[in-house]
Amino acid sequence: MVLLNGLEICDSEIKNADLEQKVRDLMPSEESLFSLADFFRVFGDSTRIKILYALFESELCVCDIAGTLNMTVSAVSHQLKTLKQARLVSSKRNGKSVIYFLADDHVKTVIDQAVEHLNEDHFTDL
Repeated sequence: MVLLNGLEICDSEIKNADLEQKVRDLMPSEESLFSLADFFRVFGDSTRIKILYALFESELCVCDIAGTLNMTVSAVSHQLKTLKQARLVSSKRNGKSVIYFLADDHVKTVIDQAVEHLNEDHFTDL
């Protein structure tokens, strides 16, 4: 092995063309990979994660989310828009209020799996 910027790289001239082709054939389309990257980008903001955690516990209106997180309604509304566009959060009208909730159980599963992964690596105390 050869080191390049502290990483081991292959120094072999022998390639496994069949294996490379198999992996390429199994790779999702560029469009699917782009969509997946966008999906995970939404989780890249701690405010959005806090909102999701709040919605794990209960359906809430924007005012209740803002109060729970000690944030402005405007800031929460902005993040809820992003979460709705990513189809992580849904809403329903209840009289004059709009109530927000997790779009489905997959949202909690994704976060729970990430927390489990981080805890396995003793990365943090989530």
